[in-house]
Amino acid sequence: MSELLFKHFELTRGKFVNFAGDLEEGIASIQPNGFNNTLHWHVGHVLTVAEQFMFGFPKKTTQLPANYMQLFATGTSPAAWEGDIPSVQELIIQLQDQLARIKEIPVESFNQRLKTPFLGQETFGELANFALFHEGIHLGQMQAMKRIIKANVN
Repeated sequence: MSELLFKHFELTRGKFVNFAGDLEEGIASIQPNGFNNTLHWHVGHVLTVAEQFMFGFPKKTTQLPANYMQLFATGTSPAAWEGDIPSVQELIIQLQDQLARIKEIPVESFNQRLKTPFLGQETFGELANFALFHEGIHLGQMQAMKRIIKANVN
């Protein structure tokens, strides 16, 4: 089962990184009407939430800068961004590094029960699967946002 999960992470993250890597510079910072955030925010959000789910950020990992929670956590907005904001390209590199770290997680970890169920997930494997679900949702949002932005720019 864990091999399938790792393969799914490779597929989902690969699609996500390819999409983010193809974003034109000016497009990533536009917030279209009807959307709460920008494409740039979504890239950082997926990275930050996957870090939380897979590595217990910020308590168990120091792989991401501490300010990522203030920038990219649920409920945050680029309108409130201050300080050092990573570029989309920096976030893409961190997404790729994160995938490599995910693939190093010991297989037996996925059967471990969570101390407290989270969003209906009771094992670490279920939480990992939820991380993939979350990433797919954001990729869909980003695809819709890009279409709307492009339609309004042209």
